[in-house]
Amino acid sequence: MYLPGDTPARRRVAELAGRRAECDALERLAEAVASGESRVLVMHGEAGVGKTALLEHLAGHAPGCRVTRVAGVQSEMELAFAGLHQLSAPAMGYLDTLPAPQRDALRTAFGLSSGPAPDRFLIGLAVLGLLAHAAAKQPLLCLVDDYQWLDRASAQVLAFAARRLGAESVGLVFATRDPGDDLAGLPELLVSGLREADARALLDAALSGPIDSRVRDQIIAETRGNPLALLELPRGLTPEELAGGFGLPGAPALAGSIEQNFRRRVGALPRQTQRLLLLAAADPSGDPALVWRAAARLGIGTSAAVPATEAGLAEFGTRLLFRHPLARSAAYQAASAEGRQEAHRALAEATDPLLDPDRRAWHRAQAAPGPDEDVAAELERSASRARSRGGLTAAAAFLERSARLTLDPAKRAARALAAARAKSQAGAYNAALGLLAVAEVGPLTDRQHAHADLLRAQLAFITSRGTEAPPLLLKAARRLAAIDPELSRATYLDALSAGIFTGRLASPGCGLLDIARAATEAPLPPRPPRVPDLLLDGLTAHYNEGYATGVPILRGALAAFADSSMPAEEELHWLWLTCIVGATRAWDYETWDALSARHVQLARDAGALSELPLALTSRSFVHLFAGRLSAAAALTDEMQAVKDATGTGLAPYGALGLAAFRGEEARARALIDATTKDVTRRGEGVGITFAEWANAVLNNGLGRYDQAAAAALHACEYDDDLGSLIWTMPELIEAAVRAGLADTAAWADARLEEITSACDTDWAQGIRARTRALLSEGETAERLYRESIRSLSRTRLRVDLARAHLLYGEWLRRERRRGDAREQLRTAHGMLEGIGMAGFAERARRELHSTGESARKRGSAAGQVALTAQELLVARLARDGLSNPEIGTRLFISAHTVQYHLRKVFAKLGITSRSQLDRALPADAPAA
Repeated sequence: MYLPGDTPARRRVAELAGRRAECDALERLAEAVASGESRVLVMHGEAGVGKTALLEHLAGHAPGCRVTRVAGVQSEMELAFAGLHQLSAPAMGYLDTLPAPQRDALRTAFGLSSGPAPDRFLIGLAVLGLLAHAAAKQPLLCLVDDYQWLDRASAQVLAFAARRLGAESVGLVFATRDPGDDLAGLPELLVSGLREADARALLDAALSGPIDSRVRDQIIAETRGNPLALLELPRGLTPEELAGGFGLPGAPALAGSIEQNFRRRVGALPRQTQRLLLLAAADPSGDPALVWRAAARLGIGTSAAVPATEAGLAEFGTRLLFRHPLARSAAYQAASAEGRQEAHRALAEATDPLLDPDRRAWHRAQAAPGPDEDVAAELERSASRARSRGGLTAAAAFLERSARLTLDPAKRAARALAAARAKSQAGAYNAALGLLAVAEVGPLTDRQHAHADLLRAQLAFITSRGTEAPPLLLKAARRLAAIDPELSRATYLDALSAGIFTGRLASPGCGLLDIARAATEAPLPPRPPRVPDLLLDGLTAHYNEGYATGVPILRGALAAFADSSMPAEEELHWLWLTCIVGATRAWDYETWDALSARHVQLARDAGALSELPLALTSRSFVHLFAGRLSAAAALTDEMQAVKDATGTGLAPYGALGLAAFRGEEARARALIDATTKDVTRRGEGVGITFAEWANAVLNNGLGRYDQAAAAALHACEYDDDLGSLIWTMPELIEAAVRAGLADTAAWADARLEEITSACDTDWAQGIRARTRALLSEGETAERLYRESIRSLSRTRLRVDLARAHLLYGEWLRRERRRGDAREQLRTAHGMLEGIGMAGFAERARRELHSTGESARKRGSAAGQVALTAQELLVARLARDGLSNPEIGTRLFISAHTVQYHLRKVFAKLGITSRSQLDRALPADAPAA
């Protein structure tokens, strides 16, 4: 029924009928990219609505741009990084220009070299860098068709890159049926059906014979203006049916009806042509040489391609292209199970086992009519290769298929357990639980049972951070005790870590003290004990026998960590606990400083972006207490960039502390409210303690002591974990004394005595003397204030020292010693204002004014230009000596985008080089 001369090109022109607005939008996008801008667009709409035709139009109307493209194929979804490799191929010549960690990650992912499985976000940074380098030579337009069928690893990396494009001449256009979570929030273009007049014109242009008006109206109504349906559905109707209106098909789901029509057309082809189309559909690579080799094995000649081409179902040229993905699906689904197995078997035999072993293994798996140990073992080897490239989703798929093809129950359980572990690592937690249930049917060895328990516990902790994880971790630790004592001890330590996070929100019987009592059953440590052994023993003693008993053992862990030669991966696992639990509870600022810096550096070097937020949070507090608020702000902003890029759910602890220290009331209160709701929902009870500590700091700075006391008291309601209150108790004592809550202050003083008496560091002794001075009078109070200042002066803890001067000055003023008070208050005001603690600085200014001396409020520098948040962060890092690629790695943007921001910073600040940033950029510059 089609006009003579019906060709793919003509059909594409027809499909664009009525798409002028969409074509104009795409042409404007191409113009922007060609002029040096970056653009991202997500085109979405139902199957057959014309997304591919619009991509073709864009590719043909992008003068000055280099075009690279990839199309997802449903049957290739489990081959890790296949789509990404295809899209990146034109830019691979720039691989050696990338920073070494990114270059190595991408080489490993693409199978060009061996190495540990790279973090997918590090791969994303590498791809971003490649695209930026390629675009520097010529604007680059990347077209991604059928995004919903890309392999998962490629889809995640491309979505990551799309969110981080900045000032590169790169366009990234996705065509997909539904944006989904990965692409949510990116600029969208909804491609819907044609208007009735355009649909009528397209249908009339496609037909050579008459059509009954009722039939035309029914087709237009049922297709809802879908161009592919308008072109394809009439093929299933005879001229008599079109002219007379008899025998019109019903109206099933649109995609189903189109595919049904394709299936009828496939069924009308000669048998050998159907078999050839099946081969082409079964191998999504589009490699004609492979398909023809497989065809030769089945006795199919080249003449079999002619009917398929004449029917408009596929094109056989330098690549094998189907008319539409639904045509491919129809060619595959129309065949019998035996026919599909035959096709996959021929393709497996035609695939080079050395050049493409994983594709061969996948075809062999699809060809297997039932359990096959040889194929299952080959899939297991493919999973190992995929894992080494960072393709965890692909590894999980290979292992899952391997388990299904395994007849032996023990081997099947082992492979299902391995698949569950891979699914968990890939973030497919529900699928992991399903495979874990298969594995637990067994039979499993004791060791496998223990690892299954451990995996279930880890899944609970990852997915909820709440009440389920601690008891499951304890169960796993007990089962591992006789099998793997070292892993058992590590699991007990993980259970304690989970208990610290859960805090006050723990289920009855599964609180932190319950876990600590259970941990006394842990196997004896090796000799000499390792760092995690000392951490476990120190924490167990800390919770079971008292704060003072645990501190010496925790100090031993800190010393051992400094001399440790443990692998980097293990270091990363334990560094957070060592810093936050070991160093801070021992009041050892110097060690906390050194280990937190090590933590951040290791996480960056390894590209361990899941670990980096914890490392940056710990490090930001090292800077906060040292009074380096600008450095803390940079790390807080960097952590937000990591969270935006990775979707991690860690509470914004650094931002909370920073807002409280700065006295930014509106921002702090918004963060406190949002954090409290979020951590309560997730079962992260320690977040409540932390939010109330920030609330107390904020209000102490603002002089609202009753509110500060109420917040600190709420934090202290949960005192099973005294160590989590080391910063809150001093705030409570200060607020309670000022608010006249003597009993509360005395109770908090007793708890702080327990916390600090075991530690002889200047930090602990300085805080202890400062709080005791608040509760003392006369000479005793003055001696303690002076002792506090002496102790804290020997540290780098400028915030605590400044507050000691402030409290001493306030006490002196109340003692009517105005001259002495002025000296202390001047020092406090100068320090607090220099640090940027506006609330406390204002409190010092008011006290100084009460002594008869005036101190001006700090104002904005004359002529200071506000930078955007991103410009400020880039400027700070450049000021600190980082190169453009290093800044880009920190902020998940390309080096070209970094340079773009620096040009704007230089123009706003009136400078011409990085060396001038230190002078031009204020120490704690505000962001617009």
